[in-house]
Amino acid sequence: MVKHDEAASAENTAERAVNGTAASAIERSNETAGEILTRTFAALADPTRRAMLARLARHDELSVSTLAEPFDISLPAVMKHLDVLAQAGLVTRAKSGRTVACRLAAGPLEDAMQWLAHYQRFWGEQLDRLAAFVEGDACLTKPTPTLKSGAKAAANTPRITSPIKRPVSRSADACGRAPRKSGPRGRSPSS
Repeated sequence: MVKHDEAASAENTAERAVNGTAASAIERSNETAGEILTRTFAALADPTRRAMLARLARHDELSVSTLAEPFDISLPAVMKHLDVLAQAGLVTRAKSGRTVACRLAAGPLEDAMQWLAHYQRFWGEQLDRLAAFVEGDACLTKPTPTLKSGAKAAANTPRITSPIKRPVSRSADACGRAPRKSGPRGRSPSS
């Protein structure tokens, strides 16, 4: 009787793992975009899970055992990684007989890419402004206001009378020059 209960329990666990992806898809529809992004990035935080996704991206479908082959971890550990990926919506699983096939689900990755693209534009503009400031574009700098209460201190502060020679900026600025797009990590794209 115990062996029968263990077998039934193992079968139910496998069924829940496979059917859990459908249930989690319904649950995800009720989640906010922020919660979905949080799960996606949490799943992508682990290098083993990223490697699993890379393998699934190269193949249409892989069985769990085939997916686990190159990794030096136990099958239960692989299943835990797949559970995290399935909960994030990055992987779907389908049971066919005794094998469970895994497929990549690109939806959450596309959402994450859109989110990153939004902030890439923001940081690109911010880095262009910073470059203009650091390079000393005259049209972006503002004179320092003097305070009435600090007039005596301002009179004793040495003033620079000659401008500092700095290289001319090639970045976009408020002077009317054409804007340029920043490349990855603020570097300008090669011409």
